Amino acid sequence: MTDLDELVDEWLTLPDIAARLDLKVTLVRRLLQERQLIGVRRGERNVLSVPAALLGPQGPLPELPGTLTVLADAGYGDDEALRWLFTPDDSLAGGSPIGALRAGHKTEVRRRAQALAI
Repeated sequence: MTDLDELVDEWLTLPDIAARLDLKVTLVRRLLQERQLIGVRRGERNVLSVPAALLGPQGPLPELPGTLTVLADAGYGDDEALRWLFTPDDSLAGGSPIGALRAGHKTEVRRRAQALAI
């Protein structure tokens, strides 16, 4: 299985996200609890980190929460969902599910995510 660090170019810690979005860290934690964002613990210090690509200029990508729900319904944990979102897929515009979401192709990404549960 591919290591997430090979798939994800840039990781942000919760304080990084808070600074970028001008929020308190407690609000960033709430975004994670509400599954507006997902992250994983990584590195020597086991720091909770979120891929930068999951954020837009105003906050989490608007297409992300529904897609995360579909992946959770398919039985994917956070690690597996991130791995699926960032795995290259040349058949998708954007080159991967996260690239396709960022390019505005949420319906195609969610259709594929729903097929995972079958």
